[in-house]
Order: sequence, then structure tokens, then C-alpha cells
Amino acid sequence: MSDASNSAIKSMIGETFLSLANALETGQFGKKVRVGITNRGSEHGAEAVSLGGVIAMSRNKNVEVILIGEKNSTGLQTIETDCDEKAHKIMEEMLSKGELDACVTMHYPFPIGVSTVGRVISQANGKETYIATTTGTSATVRDQAMFKNAIYGIITAKACGIKEPTVGILNIDSARTVERALKELASNGYNIKFGASNRADGGAVLRGNDLITGAVDVVVCDSLTGNILIKMFSSFNSGGSYEAIGYGYGPGIGFGFKTPIFIISRASGSNVIAGAIEYAYQCISGNLIDVMNKEEEEVKKYGFDAILDSLKPKANASSGAEKAKPSVAKEVVTAQIPGVEVMDLDAAVDLVMENGIYAESGMGCTGPIILVSDKNKENAENILRKGGFIS
Repeated sequence: MSDASNSAIKSMIGETFLSLANALETGQFGKKVRVGITNRGSEHGAEAVSLGGVIAMSRNKNVEVILIGEKNSTGLQTIETDCDEKAHKIMEEMLSKGELDACVTMHYPFPIGVSTVGRVISQANGKETYIATTTGTSATVRDQAMFKNAIYGIITAKACGIKEPTVGILNIDSARTVERALKELASNGYNIKFGASNRADGGAVLRGNDLITGAVDVVVCDSLTGNILIKMFSSFNSGGSYEAIGYGYGPGIGFGFKTPIFIISRASGSNVIAGAIEYAYQCISGNLIDVMNKEEEEVKKYGFDAILDSLKPKANASSGAEKAKPSVAKEVVTAQIPGVEVMDLDAAVDLVMENGIYAESGMGCTGPIILVSDKNKENAENILRKGGFIS
């Protein structure tokens, strides 16, 4: 047997004994999940965020919270930094090295294609509902984004232990188109369990009443509507300025995106932050990334890509051949330019690239962003302003 094999076996034995010792001490069996949380940027202060970590650990002895950011009085392990960008860099490095299993943070710029599945508690009966999705953008075409969001919601609910989550589509623009697309995927063989409205006429398209009653496990919507919904559910009993109930905006989900980052708001209070950490614990314990990979394989067996492609806007026959995308050498992009409408995002990136500046699209805490290098930010803003994309 090789030295590497011996080392792996010893490591596994060590982890087993450590887990057993923890279980005997706490009375809770299962592997410890290490969750990092950045505590800078909250409207309620770093102490309120840090307190969320204390609450989470008091509720679940299998959670270990590591704070990243400002010094605090909680006594939790803290990696200090005075910069949001550095906090995210530390977080990402710890995740990549396996020093953290997941991280909870604010205003993280997910790439296009990734959006978060939030979790709320319905007012009528306390039932938990997954809002797919709440921040980020699954696609720049609305119909495609909502179609993807449905699968993202199913993935997250399954990771949290719901074997066959019921799915409904919020009655907003594109609801019927997305319903047809999902039913086509189901008729091809993919297992979707459609829920039903509690209103007299039923059906998988939901009314506002159904959100209050928690009619389905997964509510499909666009992320901007989802963002509004989760803010209302979280802060409805606090006057709006303090998110007091729920589990936050959830994990960033997107095929190929394998970094377990969970989002909270700058308005999230300690109890919601504790809920977000517990949400992260459940997703990691339920092997979220493995579930996502399996579900991606499943949907693609049943025509997911072809249906997704069919949801693109139909090309105008009179417009001629599609314009070639500009090519610019890739560079590190850390500067964010907000203010671009999501439907204009691709065109805005193309315009910047046509002017010789490398750019990418993303989603910030207040909506879509263009990402460029720090040195090119001012020039890119001028280009976008002249093009009518930002004010």
C-alpha cells in the first residue's frame, strides 16, 4: 500500500474519532460543518452579524462558525480585515482549500448563470418555502432565467431533504411560457411534481395568496421579484428595516458553479443570519454540489438544453447575420459598474469590448453590474454613458 493511501486512511480514522468525540460531548451525531461568515457591511453593525453566529452554534453543536472581518466581542474565532474585498478573498481562499465547508456573506457578485434560492416562512401556517430565485441572474433572457430557476429550486429543496418538492410558478410575466417549458421537460421524462394554487381554479400558476399559505415547496419567479418577496417575508413584522424571520437569500446555484456561498442582506438581523448558517449546514450535510451535478445530468437527458434554446427571443429575419462578438484579451476584473438594465447587459458588455476594454457581466447587491479592471473603470463608464446604458 502506498504512503498516500496510508495517509488517507489515517486521516479518515482521525476524522471518525473526532466526530465520535464531538458526538459524545454534545449529544449530536454527524460531521461538523465549518461555516464562515463575513461580518462587514451590515446596516445593524458587525456585532449583530457576529451574534448570528453565536445563535447558530447554540442551536446546532455540529456547526462551527468562523468570522471574517471586524473584531467583535463574541469570542468566536475571527480572521480580522478592514476591507470587504479582502474579506471575500479570504473567504474564497478558505473555501478552495477546504478550510470552510460554506460561507455566508453580503453583496457577492455572482457570475451570470448563477442565482440564489432563498427560503422563507409563510405567514399563514409557518410552512417553509423556497423562492427560486432571490439574487443573481440565471440568464439575461427572462424566460430562460425562470426555466433555470425552477431546476435550481428543485436542487436546493432536494439537498435539504425534500425528495419530491412541489413546484409552482408565480403569476408574473412569462409564467405561462415557463409552465409550458417545464411541462415539456416533464413529458420528456424528467420528474417534476407540480404543485397547485389553493385558489378555486387550482393549477401550477400561483397567486399572491399562495405565497402566504405556502401552497408549494418551490416558488419559481425572476430574481428581482424574488428579491422583493424575500425582503417582505423577512421584515413584514418589523416595519421593514430589520429582517427578523427566515433563512436569508440562500446558496448561489448554477451548473458548473461549485462554491457554496450563501447570501444575506445588509438588513438581515441576527436571527436571519443564524437561519442562513443553519440553511448552509443543511445544504452541505445534504451534499448540495453532488445533488446539483446529478440533477444537471438528469435534466440534460430529457432535453433541457433544447428547451432552453427554444426560449431565446426569435431572431428578426430582416436583421441579417448575427453580429460577431468582439474579442479582447482577458484580464482580472474587480471594478464594478452598476446601473445597467438586465435585458441590456449583454449589449453593454459588447459595447465595452468593442472599444478594446475587457469586460464581464455579473450581479451585485442592487442588480446587474459590468465588471472591468480598476484601471479601465473610468473609460468603461464613459463608454456606457455615451451608449445610453448608464446615467
